[in-house]
Amino acid sequence: MARTPVAGHWQTHGDWSSVLGRRLVVDVPASTANLGAGYDCLGLALELCNRVEVEAVAADGLVELTTTGEGAGELRGERSDRFVMGLEAAIEAQLGPRPPEIGWRISAHNRIPLSRGLGSSSAAAVGGVWVGNALGGGALSMPAMLRLATDIEGHPDNASAALMGGFVVSAHLGQRVEAVRFDAPDGLRAVLFIPDRRLSTADMRRVLPAEVPLRDAVSNMSRIAIGVAGIASGRWDLLADLTVDRIHEPYRSVAYPQLPRLTGAARAAGALGAFLSGAGSTVLAFVAPDADAAPVEEALRDAAEGAGLSGRTEIVAPRNRGPELIQGA
Repeated sequence: MARTPVAGHWQTHGDWSSVLGRRLVVDVPASTANLGAGYDCLGLALELCNRVEVEAVAADGLVELTTTGEGAGELRGERSDRFVMGLEAAIEAQLGPRPPEIGWRISAHNRIPLSRGLGSSSAAAVGGVWVGNALGGGALSMPAMLRLATDIEGHPDNASAALMGGFVVSAHLGQRVEAVRFDAPDGLRAVLFIPDRRLSTADMRRVLPAEVPLRDAVSNMSRIAIGVAGIASGRWDLLADLTVDRIHEPYRSVAYPQLPRLTGAARAAGALGAFLSGAGSTVLAFVAPDADAAPVEEALRDAAEGAGLSGRTEIVAPRNRGPELIQGA
């Protein structure tokens, strides 16, 4: 079997028949991106997981997808699905092009809401890449898997957090993607308010200006610098500064007018910081390890009700690991 080095990993021209009949079950985490000031470069994995079962079958390119939980009845089995794209890209990077007769049976129980800023699409891409790496022989490095997931997703903030776990700083640097992670501390919690309202990432990007005032850019750069230094050194109190943004949330509040009321209520109730998770619509509030999360959860509920915004709350912990194999054969 010939092996050729390709872009930081080994490509193996192997036999796809080794994949047939194998079945893997994996948990893939949700993630939150931006964390306030860290637009498109900061992310955090959350203990809110989709569980996906994958079986390779000889069925002429079949993509059969069964979904329960979030997105049930909406997601269809097709080759353009992000999970399938990641799955096939990771295997092809090791074994070469997929034979046309290879197909997939996929069953997913989803806990990550769709279009709520909790990384559902990144979880799909990362889950596919992770399973594909395992089925193809496990030859892909973490940077190679991140690159594949980022190519599918378009940017690395959610993808790197879902793949690596913990707090992750990521960036496109020329032709490469770099990511550095830190463990979240024991006891830190994320209080989520998850509205019933969905927000499109593309629509929420369109409301952003092409340019922002220099003072706002400098404010965000300062908050990212002090926030990341705080995370690296255990100064979790500096999340209060990191989660204040001036370059995207003020503009997104035009499309999402309840946002300032929600984040303000969470902070007033004792949250360490509060922000729009990704492009929304979820609002996330950090609660320090030694603080009570109940007042923050109640404040978010009350603020949403007062603003006429229906939804639910959930308290989750950060997750310091990425996808996890539950069962494999």
